Amino acid sequence: MSSSSLSRRGFLGLAAAGTAATALPGCGGGSSGSSTIGQPRSGGRLRAAFSGGGAAEVLDPHQTNLYVEIARTKALYDKLADYGSDMAPQPRLAEKWEPSADLRTWRITLRQATFHNGQPVRPADVLASFARIVEPGSTRRAKSALSVIDLANSRAIGDRTIEFRLERPYGEFPNALATLGTYIAPSGTPDLAKPVGSGPFRFRSFEPGRSFVAERNPDYWDGAPYIEELQLLISNDEAARVNALLGKQVEYAHDLTPTSARTHEKAVRIHRLPLSNFHGLAMKVDRPPFNQPELRQAMFHLIDRDELIRSVLHGSGELGNDLYGKNYRYYAAGLAQRGQDLDRAKALLKQAGAEGLTIDFDTSDASTGLKEAALAISDQARAIGLNLNVKLGNKDTYWADIAKNGVLAGYRSGAMPLESHISQRLLTTSTTNNTQWRRPDFDKLYYEAQSTTDEDERADLYLRMQQQLFDDGGFLWWGVSDWIVASAPAVGGVDDKAPANTLNWARFDKVWLA
Repeated sequence: MSSSSLSRRGFLGLAAAGTAATALPGCGGGSSGSSTIGQPRSGGRLRAAFSGGGAAEVLDPHQTNLYVEIARTKALYDKLADYGSDMAPQPRLAEKWEPSADLRTWRITLRQATFHNGQPVRPADVLASFARIVEPGSTRRAKSALSVIDLANSRAIGDRTIEFRLERPYGEFPNALATLGTYIAPSGTPDLAKPVGSGPFRFRSFEPGRSFVAERNPDYWDGAPYIEELQLLISNDEAARVNALLGKQVEYAHDLTPTSARTHEKAVRIHRLPLSNFHGLAMKVDRPPFNQPELRQAMFHLIDRDELIRSVLHGSGELGNDLYGKNYRYYAAGLAQRGQDLDRAKALLKQAGAEGLTIDFDTSDASTGLKEAALAISDQARAIGLNLNVKLGNKDTYWADIAKNGVLAGYRSGAMPLESHISQRLLTTSTTNNTQWRRPDFDKLYYEAQSTTDEDERADLYLRMQQQLFDDGGFLWWGVSDWIVASAPAVGGVDDKAPANTLNWARFDKVWLA
Protein backbone atom coordinates (compact mmCIF):
# COMPACT_ATOMS: atom_id res chain seq x y z
CA MET A 1 0.00 0.00 0.00
CA SER A 2 1.59 3.24 -1.13
CA SER A 3 1.81 6.30 1.08
CA SER A 4 -0.03 8.49 -1.45
CA SER A 5 -3.17 6.42 -1.90
CA LEU A 6 -5.31 3.84 -0.21
CA SER A 7 -6.49 1.13 -2.56
CA ARG A 8 -10.14 0.15 -2.49
CA ARG A 9 -9.21 -3.44 -1.79
CA GLY A 10 -6.98 -2.44 1.08
CA PHE A 11 -9.47 0.05 2.46
CA LEU A 12 -12.43 -2.29 2.41
CA GLY A 13 -10.22 -4.99 3.87
CA LEU A 14 -10.13 -2.97 7.09
CA ALA A 15 -13.75 -3.98 7.65
CA ALA A 16 -12.56 -7.46 8.62
CA ALA A 17 -11.36 -6.02 11.89
CA GLY A 18 -14.91 -4.84 12.60
CA THR A 19 -15.36 -2.65 15.62
CA ALA A 20 -12.58 -4.35 17.56
CA ALA A 21 -10.05 -1.65 16.70
CA THR A 22 -8.33 -0.18 19.72
CA ALA A 23 -6.77 3.19 20.35
CA LEU A 24 -3.24 3.49 19.08
CA PRO A 25 -0.54 3.99 21.70
CA GLY A 26 0.43 7.60 22.13
CA CYS A 27 -2.79 9.04 20.62
CA GLY A 28 -4.31 11.94 22.49
CA GLY A 29 -7.59 13.53 21.51
CA GLY A 30 -10.63 15.47 22.50
CA SER A 31 -14.22 14.31 22.64
CA SER A 32 -15.95 17.41 21.32
CA GLY A 33 -13.61 18.80 18.72
CA SER A 34 -12.09 21.36 21.06
CA SER A 35 -8.82 22.52 19.58
CA THR A 36 -5.57 22.38 21.53
CA ILE A 37 -3.23 22.19 18.54
CA GLY A 38 -2.36 25.84 18.16
CA GLN A 39 -2.71 28.28 15.31
CA PRO A 40 -3.47 27.33 11.70
CA ARG A 41 -0.47 26.39 9.58
CA SER A 42 -0.07 25.64 5.90
CA GLY A 43 1.06 22.43 4.26
CA GLY A 44 0.38 18.72 4.12
CA ARG A 45 -2.22 16.38 2.70
CA LEU A 46 -5.55 15.57 4.31
CA ARG A 47 -7.16 12.20 3.56
CA ALA A 48 -10.88 11.89 4.32
CA ALA A 49 -12.99 8.71 4.29
CA PHE A 50 -16.62 8.81 3.12
CA SER A 51 -19.22 6.29 2.05
CA GLY A 52 -19.89 6.43 -1.67
CA GLY A 53 -21.82 5.24 -4.68
CA GLY A 54 -19.41 2.89 -6.41
CA ALA A 55 -18.88 3.12 -10.14
CA ALA A 56 -21.98 5.32 -10.46
CA GLU A 57 -20.27 8.29 -8.80
CA VAL A 58 -19.92 11.39 -10.96
CA LEU A 59 -18.07 14.70 -11.03
CA ASP A 60 -21.04 16.58 -12.42
CA PRO A 61 -21.45 19.79 -10.36
CA HIS A 62 -25.21 19.70 -10.95
CA GLN A 63 -25.70 16.04 -9.99
CA THR A 64 -24.75 15.89 -6.31
CA ASN A 65 -26.83 13.47 -4.26
CA LEU A 66 -24.31 11.61 -2.08
CA TYR A 67 -22.37 13.25 0.73
CA VAL A 68 -19.06 12.43 -0.91
CA GLU A 69 -20.31 13.99 -4.15
CA ILE A 70 -21.22 17.15 -2.26
CA ALA A 71 -17.81 17.23 -0.53
CA ARG A 72 -16.00 16.78 -3.85
CA THR A 73 -18.08 19.40 -5.61
CA LYS A 74 -17.76 22.06 -2.92
CA ALA A 75 -13.98 21.55 -3.06
CA LEU A 76 -13.98 22.42 -6.78
CA TYR A 77 -16.94 24.81 -7.21
CA ASP A 78 -18.92 27.56 -5.51
CA LYS A 79 -22.62 28.38 -5.35
CA LEU A 80 -24.14 31.85 -5.29
CA ALA A 81 -25.22 31.13 -1.70
CA ASP A 82 -25.02 28.36 0.86
CA TYR A 83 -26.84 27.46 4.07
CA GLY A 84 -25.26 28.84 7.21
CA SER A 85 -25.16 26.88 10.45
CA ASP A 86 -28.45 28.55 11.41
CA MET A 87 -30.04 27.39 8.09
CA ALA A 88 -30.17 30.98 6.79
CA PRO A 89 -28.70 31.49 3.30
CA GLN A 90 -25.25 33.09 3.29
CA PRO A 91 -23.78 34.93 0.27
CA ARG A 92 -20.96 33.11 -1.51
CA LEU A 93 -20.30 33.98 -5.17
CA ALA A 94 -23.18 36.39 -4.70
CA GLU A 95 -21.94 39.44 -2.85
CA LYS A 96 -25.49 40.61 -2.16
CA TRP A 97 -29.09 40.19 -3.38
CA GLU A 98 -32.00 42.60 -3.61
CA PRO A 99 -35.65 41.69 -4.29
CA SER A 100 -38.27 43.86 -5.92
CA ALA A 101 -41.35 44.83 -3.90
CA ASP A 102 -43.44 42.13 -5.59
CA LEU A 103 -40.74 39.43 -5.01
CA ARG A 104 -40.72 38.56 -8.74
CA THR A 105 -37.38 40.16 -9.62
CA TRP A 106 -34.14 39.56 -7.76
CA ARG A 107 -30.92 41.41 -8.56
CA ILE A 108 -27.71 39.56 -7.65
CA THR A 109 -24.31 41.23 -7.47
CA LEU A 110 -21.36 38.87 -7.99
CA ARG A 111 -18.16 39.19 -6.02
CA GLN A 112 -14.76 39.30 -7.70
CA ALA A 113 -13.82 35.66 -8.27
CA THR A 114 -12.03 33.63 -10.92
CA PHE A 115 -12.27 30.08 -12.23
CA HIS A 116 -9.26 27.78 -12.08
CA ASN A 117 -8.49 28.59 -15.72
CA GLY A 118 -8.10 32.27 -14.85
CA GLN A 119 -11.42 33.31 -16.36
CA PRO A 120 -13.48 35.67 -14.16
CA VAL A 121 -16.89 34.49 -12.92
CA ARG A 122 -19.49 36.40 -14.92
CA PRO A 123 -23.30 36.53 -15.14
CA ALA A 124 -23.20 34.42 -18.34
CA ASP A 125 -21.66 31.55 -16.37
CA VAL A 126 -24.45 31.69 -13.79
CA LEU A 127 -27.20 31.81 -16.40
CA ALA A 128 -25.63 28.94 -18.38
CA SER A 129 -25.24 26.78 -15.27
CA PHE A 130 -28.87 27.31 -14.26
CA ALA A 131 -30.06 26.65 -17.82
CA ARG A 132 -28.27 23.29 -17.77
CA ILE A 133 -29.88 22.35 -14.45
CA VAL A 134 -33.44 23.03 -15.66
CA GLU A 135 -33.08 21.89 -19.29
CA PRO A 136 -35.91 19.68 -20.65
CA GLY A 137 -35.60 16.09 -19.51
CA SER A 138 -33.35 16.99 -16.57
CA THR A 139 -33.94 15.22 -13.27
CA ARG A 140 -31.24 17.17 -11.45
CA ARG A 141 -31.91 17.79 -7.78
CA ALA A 142 -32.01 21.60 -8.03
CA LYS A 143 -34.37 21.70 -11.01
CA SER A 144 -37.53 22.13 -8.95
CA ALA A 145 -36.01 25.01 -6.96
CA LEU A 146 -34.69 26.86 -10.03
CA SER A 147 -37.63 26.23 -12.37
CA VAL A 148 -39.24 29.37 -10.96
CA ILE A 149 -36.67 31.45 -12.87
CA ASP A 150 -37.78 32.89 -16.21
CA LEU A 151 -34.38 32.44 -17.79
CA ALA A 152 -35.48 33.80 -21.17
CA ASN A 153 -36.19 37.17 -19.57
CA SER A 154 -33.40 37.15 -16.99
CA ARG A 155 -30.33 39.14 -17.98
CA ALA A 156 -26.83 40.28 -17.23
CA ILE A 157 -26.32 43.91 -16.25
CA GLY A 158 -22.67 44.65 -16.79
CA ASP A 159 -19.92 42.23 -15.69
CA ARG A 160 -21.09 41.54 -12.15
CA THR A 161 -24.88 41.85 -11.90
CA ILE A 162 -27.66 39.41 -12.79
CA GLU A 163 -31.33 40.28 -12.85
CA PHE A 164 -33.44 37.19 -12.31
CA ARG A 165 -37.04 37.42 -13.45
CA LEU A 166 -39.28 34.85 -11.76
CA GLU A 167 -42.46 33.14 -12.89
CA ARG A 168 -44.08 33.85 -9.53
CA PRO A 169 -43.21 35.64 -6.29
CA TYR A 170 -40.55 33.83 -4.27
CA GLY A 171 -39.85 35.38 -0.90
CA GLU A 172 -37.18 32.81 0.02
CA PHE A 173 -35.40 32.82 -3.35
CA PRO A 174 -31.90 32.86 -1.74
CA ASN A 175 -32.69 29.34 -0.45
CA ALA A 176 -32.95 28.24 -4.09
CA LEU A 177 -29.51 29.70 -4.78
CA ALA A 178 -28.14 27.61 -1.89
CA THR A 179 -29.80 24.37 -3.00
CA LEU A 180 -27.56 21.33 -3.42
CA GLY A 181 -26.39 21.10 -7.00
CA THR A 182 -26.56 24.80 -7.92
CA TYR A 183 -22.81 25.15 -8.40
CA ILE A 184 -21.49 27.59 -10.99
CA ALA A 185 -19.31 26.31 -13.85
CA PRO A 186 -17.86 28.25 -16.80
CA SER A 187 -20.40 28.78 -19.59
CA GLY A 188 -20.50 26.00 -22.16
CA THR A 189 -20.68 22.27 -21.55
CA PRO A 190 -18.79 21.38 -18.35
CA ASP A 191 -15.74 19.18 -18.84
CA LEU A 192 -16.62 16.36 -16.46
CA ALA A 193 -13.29 14.61 -17.07
CA LYS A 194 -11.23 17.68 -16.09
CA PRO A 195 -13.61 19.89 -14.12
CA VAL A 196 -12.94 23.61 -13.76
CA GLY A 197 -14.64 25.58 -11.00
CA SER A 198 -13.94 28.58 -8.80
CA GLY A 199 -13.57 26.60 -5.57
CA PRO A 200 -10.74 26.31 -3.05
CA PHE A 201 -9.15 23.25 -4.70
CA ARG A 202 -8.12 22.42 -8.26
CA PHE A 203 -8.85 19.04 -9.79
CA ARG A 204 -6.07 16.46 -10.06
CA SER A 205 -7.60 12.97 -10.40
CA PHE A 206 -10.77 10.91 -9.89
CA GLU A 207 -11.56 7.18 -9.77
CA PRO A 208 -15.32 6.60 -9.25
CA GLY A 209 -16.00 4.65 -6.09
CA ARG A 210 -12.35 4.83 -5.03
CA SER A 211 -10.51 8.13 -4.84
CA PHE A 212 -10.58 11.84 -5.59
CA VAL A 213 -7.51 14.09 -5.38
CA ALA A 214 -7.38 17.89 -5.59
CA GLU A 215 -4.68 20.46 -4.93
CA ARG A 216 -4.70 23.83 -3.21
CA ASN A 217 -6.00 26.82 -5.20
CA PRO A 218 -3.70 29.66 -4.09
CA ASP A 219 -5.95 32.26 -5.76
CA TYR A 220 -9.20 31.33 -4.02
CA TRP A 221 -11.35 34.40 -3.39
CA ASP A 222 -12.17 33.32 0.19
CA GLY A 223 -8.54 32.68 1.10
CA ALA A 224 -6.24 29.88 -0.01
CA PRO A 225 -6.66 26.54 1.83
CA TYR A 226 -4.15 25.62 4.51
CA ILE A 227 -3.59 22.09 3.21
CA GLU A 228 -1.72 21.51 -0.05
CA GLU A 229 -3.69 18.42 -1.12
CA LEU A 230 -7.08 16.88 -0.41
CA GLN A 231 -7.81 13.21 -0.98
CA LEU A 232 -11.29 11.69 -0.53
CA LEU A 233 -11.41 7.91 -0.16
CA ILE A 234 -14.39 5.57 -0.22
CA SER A 235 -15.66 2.87 2.08
CA ASN A 236 -19.31 2.07 2.72
CA ASP A 237 -18.33 0.21 5.89
CA GLU A 238 -18.41 2.47 8.94
CA ALA A 239 -16.03 0.21 10.87
CA ALA A 240 -13.52 0.41 8.01
CA ARG A 241 -13.66 4.21 8.06
CA VAL A 242 -13.07 4.22 11.81
CA ASN A 243 -10.21 1.73 11.54
CA ALA A 244 -8.60 3.76 8.78
CA LEU A 245 -8.64 6.79 11.09
CA LEU A 246 -7.28 4.83 14.04
CA GLY A 247 -4.61 3.28 11.80
CA LYS A 248 -3.47 6.69 10.51
CA GLN A 249 -4.48 5.86 6.95
CA VAL A 250 -6.85 8.86 6.91
CA GLU A 251 -7.15 12.02 8.99
CA TYR A 252 -10.95 12.45 8.77
CA ALA A 253 -13.82 9.93 8.85
CA HIS A 254 -17.37 10.87 7.93
CA ASP A 255 -20.59 9.49 9.43
CA LEU A 256 -19.87 7.53 12.60
CA THR A 257 -22.31 5.75 14.88
CA PRO A 258 -22.79 6.94 18.45
CA THR A 259 -21.22 3.68 19.65
CA SER A 260 -18.05 4.24 17.63
CA ALA A 261 -17.88 7.82 18.85
CA ARG A 262 -18.08 6.79 22.50
CA THR A 263 -15.64 3.92 22.05
CA HIS A 264 -12.90 5.97 20.41
CA GLU A 265 -13.37 9.48 21.81
CA LYS A 266 -10.06 9.28 23.73
CA ALA A 267 -8.08 8.34 20.61
CA VAL A 268 -9.53 10.75 18.03
CA ARG A 269 -11.41 14.03 17.94
CA ILE A 270 -15.17 13.47 17.80
CA HIS A 271 -17.27 16.21 16.22
CA ARG A 272 -21.00 16.08 16.90
CA LEU A 273 -22.69 18.32 14.35
CA PRO A 274 -25.83 19.50 16.14
CA LEU A 275 -29.23 17.94 15.37
CA SER A 276 -28.67 17.61 11.63
CA ASN A 277 -29.27 13.87 11.22
CA PHE A 278 -32.95 13.13 10.55
CA HIS A 279 -34.08 9.48 10.64
CA GLY A 280 -37.27 8.25 9.03
CA LEU A 281 -39.24 6.17 6.56
CA ALA A 282 -40.50 7.01 3.09
CA MET A 283 -43.89 5.52 2.11
CA LYS A 284 -44.91 5.94 -1.54
CA VAL A 285 -48.42 7.37 -1.47
CA ASP A 286 -49.13 6.92 -5.19
CA ARG A 287 -49.30 3.09 -5.18
CA PRO A 288 -50.64 0.20 -3.13
CA PRO A 289 -50.59 -0.38 -0.27
CA PHE A 290 -49.63 3.11 1.00
CA ASN A 291 -52.09 4.88 -1.27
CA GLN A 292 -54.48 4.10 1.58
CA PRO A 293 -54.17 6.89 4.18
CA GLU A 294 -55.34 4.54 6.96
CA LEU A 295 -52.27 2.34 6.41
CA ARG A 296 -49.94 5.34 6.56
CA GLN A 297 -51.65 6.45 9.76
CA ALA A 298 -51.29 2.94 11.18
CA MET A 299 -47.54 3.23 10.61
CA PHE A 300 -47.47 6.57 12.44
CA HIS A 301 -49.09 4.97 15.49
CA LEU A 302 -47.29 1.61 15.61
CA ILE A 303 -43.79 3.09 15.86
CA ASP A 304 -42.16 3.09 19.30
CA ARG A 305 -39.92 6.11 18.84
CA ASP A 306 -38.45 5.90 22.34
CA GLU A 307 -37.27 2.36 21.68
CA LEU A 308 -35.68 3.39 18.37
CA ILE A 309 -33.81 6.22 20.09
CA ARG A 310 -32.49 3.70 22.63
CA SER A 311 -31.67 0.81 20.30
CA VAL A 312 -30.67 2.49 17.03
CA LEU A 313 -29.27 5.83 18.25
CA HIS A 314 -28.05 4.39 21.57
CA GLY A 315 -29.79 7.20 23.45
CA SER A 316 -28.01 9.93 21.48
CA GLY A 317 -31.00 11.63 19.91
CA GLU A 318 -34.38 13.28 20.27
CA LEU A 319 -37.86 12.06 19.38
CA GLY A 320 -39.13 12.98 15.94
CA ASN A 321 -42.79 13.78 15.37
CA ASP A 322 -43.19 12.68 11.73
CA LEU A 323 -42.23 16.12 10.44
CA TYR A 324 -38.87 17.23 9.07
CA GLY A 325 -36.84 20.08 10.55
CA LYS A 326 -37.22 19.85 14.32
CA ASN A 327 -35.82 23.03 15.93
CA TYR A 328 -35.65 24.83 12.56
CA ARG A 329 -37.49 27.99 11.56
CA TYR A 330 -41.21 27.44 10.85
CA TYR A 331 -41.20 23.93 12.38
CA ALA A 332 -44.63 23.03 13.80
CA ALA A 333 -43.46 22.49 17.36
CA GLY A 334 -46.98 22.95 18.73
CA LEU A 335 -48.36 19.67 17.34
CA ALA A 336 -48.83 17.01 20.02
CA GLN A 337 -45.99 14.50 20.18
CA ARG A 338 -47.04 11.12 18.81
CA GLY A 339 -46.38 8.02 20.85
CA GLN A 340 -46.94 4.35 20.20
CA ASP A 341 -50.67 3.46 20.25
CA LEU A 342 -51.04 -0.17 19.20
CA ASP A 343 -54.82 -0.28 19.62
CA ARG A 344 -55.27 2.65 17.27
CA ALA A 345 -52.72 1.21 14.86
CA LYS A 346 -54.61 -2.11 14.78
CA ALA A 347 -57.92 -0.33 14.15
CA LEU A 348 -56.43 1.68 11.27
CA LEU A 349 -54.84 -1.46 9.83
CA LYS A 350 -58.24 -3.13 9.86
CA GLN A 351 -59.85 -0.11 8.17
CA ALA A 352 -57.22 -0.36 5.45
CA GLY A 353 -57.98 -4.05 4.96
CA ALA A 354 -54.30 -4.76 5.55
CA GLU A 355 -54.40 -7.23 8.45
CA GLY A 356 -51.76 -9.90 7.91
CA LEU A 357 -50.37 -8.03 4.89
CA THR A 358 -46.72 -8.54 3.93
CA ILE A 359 -44.91 -5.43 2.66
CA ASP A 360 -41.35 -5.26 1.33
CA PHE A 361 -39.27 -2.84 3.37
CA ASP A 362 -36.13 -1.60 1.57
CA THR A 363 -33.05 -0.72 3.55
CA SER A 364 -29.28 -0.81 3.17
CA ASP A 365 -25.91 -0.34 4.78
CA ALA A 366 -25.54 2.84 2.68
CA SER A 367 -25.90 4.98 5.82
CA THR A 368 -25.30 4.19 9.46
CA GLY A 369 -28.38 3.04 11.33
CA LEU A 370 -30.64 2.40 8.31
CA LYS A 371 -30.55 -1.38 8.55
CA GLU A 372 -30.81 -1.42 12.34
CA ALA A 373 -33.85 0.87 12.25
CA ALA A 374 -35.56 -1.29 9.63
CA LEU A 375 -35.10 -4.46 11.66
CA ALA A 376 -36.38 -2.79 14.85
CA ILE A 377 -39.44 -1.33 13.08
CA SER A 378 -40.17 -4.70 11.47
CA ASP A 379 -40.23 -6.27 14.95
CA GLN A 380 -42.56 -3.53 16.21
CA ALA A 381 -44.97 -4.03 13.29
CA ARG A 382 -45.56 -7.68 14.18
CA ALA A 383 -47.42 -6.50 17.27
CA ILE A 384 -50.32 -5.31 15.08
CA GLY A 385 -50.20 -8.19 12.57
CA LEU A 386 -48.26 -6.35 9.86
CA ASN A 387 -45.37 -8.18 8.23
CA LEU A 388 -42.57 -5.91 7.02
CA ASN A 389 -40.17 -7.96 4.92
CA VAL A 390 -36.79 -6.27 5.31
CA LYS A 391 -34.78 -6.33 2.07
CA LEU A 392 -31.12 -5.30 2.13
CA GLY A 393 -30.37 -3.30 -1.00
CA ASN A 394 -27.15 -2.46 -2.83
CA LYS A 395 -25.36 0.12 -0.71
CA ASP A 396 -23.74 1.66 -3.79
CA THR A 397 -27.05 2.36 -5.56
CA TYR A 398 -29.56 2.43 -2.69
CA TRP A 399 -30.59 6.09 -2.89
CA ALA A 400 -31.14 5.94 -6.64
CA ASP A 401 -32.99 2.62 -6.33
CA ILE A 402 -35.55 3.84 -3.77
CA ALA A 403 -36.24 7.10 -5.59
CA LYS A 404 -38.75 5.48 -7.95
CA ASN A 405 -38.95 1.83 -6.92
CA GLY A 406 -40.55 -0.01 -4.03
CA VAL A 407 -43.21 1.14 -1.57
CA LEU A 408 -41.45 1.51 1.81
CA ALA A 409 -37.83 2.47 2.48
CA GLY A 410 -35.57 3.54 5.29
CA TYR A 411 -34.67 7.22 4.92
CA ARG A 412 -32.17 9.69 6.27
CA SER A 413 -31.50 13.37 5.67
CA GLY A 414 -29.00 16.03 6.57
CA ALA A 415 -29.85 19.65 7.24
CA MET A 416 -31.71 22.14 5.06
CA PRO A 417 -34.32 24.85 5.69
CA LEU A 418 -37.93 23.69 5.85
CA GLU A 419 -38.65 25.61 2.64
CA SER A 420 -35.94 23.66 0.80
CA HIS A 421 -37.21 20.33 2.15
CA ILE A 422 -40.67 21.14 0.80
CA SER A 423 -39.57 22.53 -2.56
CA GLN A 424 -37.15 19.67 -3.26
CA ARG A 425 -39.19 16.73 -1.92
CA LEU A 426 -42.88 17.49 -1.59
CA LEU A 427 -44.17 19.58 -4.50
CA THR A 428 -45.76 18.12 -7.61
CA THR A 429 -42.72 19.37 -9.56
CA SER A 430 -40.07 18.18 -7.07
CA THR A 431 -37.35 16.04 -8.67
CA THR A 432 -36.46 14.19 -5.45
CA ASN A 433 -40.04 13.40 -4.41
CA ASN A 434 -39.31 10.00 -2.87
CA THR A 435 -42.78 9.63 -1.32
CA GLN A 436 -44.49 10.64 -4.58
CA TRP A 437 -46.57 13.13 -2.58
CA ARG A 438 -48.38 15.34 -5.12
CA ARG A 439 -51.21 17.50 -3.83
CA PRO A 440 -52.31 20.65 -5.74
CA ASP A 441 -53.81 22.16 -2.58
CA PHE A 442 -50.48 21.63 -0.77
CA ASP A 443 -48.58 23.23 -3.68
CA LYS A 444 -50.94 26.21 -3.49
CA LEU A 445 -50.15 26.77 0.20
CA TYR A 446 -46.43 26.69 -0.57
CA TYR A 447 -46.76 29.23 -3.38
CA GLU A 448 -48.83 31.49 -1.12
CA ALA A 449 -46.11 31.28 1.54
CA GLN A 450 -43.56 32.48 -1.00
CA SER A 451 -45.81 35.28 -2.25
CA THR A 452 -46.23 37.09 1.04
CA THR A 453 -43.92 39.50 2.82
CA ASP A 454 -45.93 39.13 6.03
CA GLU A 455 -43.89 36.89 8.33
CA ASP A 456 -46.86 35.85 10.49
CA GLU A 457 -48.87 34.89 7.41
CA ARG A 458 -45.98 32.84 6.05
CA ALA A 459 -45.55 31.04 9.37
CA ASP A 460 -49.27 30.20 9.41
CA LEU A 461 -49.08 28.80 5.87
CA TYR A 462 -46.13 26.60 6.84
CA LEU A 463 -48.12 25.34 9.82
CA ARG A 464 -51.03 24.41 7.54
CA MET A 465 -48.69 22.54 5.19
CA GLN A 466 -47.16 20.63 8.08
CA GLN A 467 -50.60 19.75 9.45
CA GLN A 468 -51.37 18.05 6.11
CA LEU A 469 -48.12 16.10 6.27
CA PHE A 470 -48.67 15.18 9.91
CA ASP A 471 -52.13 13.79 9.15
CA ASP A 472 -51.63 12.28 5.71
CA GLY A 473 -48.01 12.47 4.52
CA GLY A 474 -45.66 9.80 3.25
CA PHE A 475 -42.66 10.66 5.42
CA LEU A 476 -42.41 9.28 8.95
CA TRP A 477 -39.59 11.05 10.82
CA TRP A 478 -39.04 9.11 14.05
CA GLY A 479 -35.85 10.72 15.39
CA VAL A 480 -33.20 13.38 15.05
CA SER A 481 -29.61 13.19 16.24
CA ASP A 482 -26.25 14.83 15.86
CA TRP A 483 -24.28 14.02 12.73
CA ILE A 484 -20.96 12.54 13.85
CA VAL A 485 -17.60 12.88 12.14
CA ALA A 486 -14.13 12.27 13.53
CA SER A 487 -10.65 13.59 12.85
CA ALA A 488 -7.13 12.77 13.86
CA PRO A 489 -5.79 14.57 16.95
CA ALA A 490 -3.50 16.68 14.75
CA VAL A 491 -6.33 18.11 12.61
CA GLY A 492 -7.59 21.59 13.45
CA GLY A 493 -10.36 23.76 12.03
CA VAL A 494 -13.28 21.29 11.87
CA ASP A 495 -16.42 23.30 12.65
CA ASP A 496 -18.46 21.55 15.37
CA LYS A 497 -21.43 23.86 14.92
CA ALA A 498 -21.97 23.22 11.20
CA PRO A 499 -24.80 20.77 10.45
CA ALA A 500 -24.30 18.31 7.59
CA ASN A 501 -25.09 19.89 4.18
CA THR A 502 -24.27 23.42 5.32
CA LEU A 503 -21.51 25.81 4.28
CA ASN A 504 -18.97 24.92 6.96
CA TRP A 505 -19.58 21.15 6.90
CA ALA A 506 -16.74 19.30 5.08
CA ARG A 507 -15.05 22.67 4.73
CA PHE A 508 -11.62 21.24 3.97
CA ASP A 509 -10.21 24.58 2.86
CA LYS A 510 -10.43 25.73 6.51
CA VAL A 511 -8.76 22.74 8.21
CA TRP A 512 -5.06 22.36 8.91
CA LEU A 513 -2.59 19.74 10.09
CA ALA A 514 -0.51 20.44 13.18
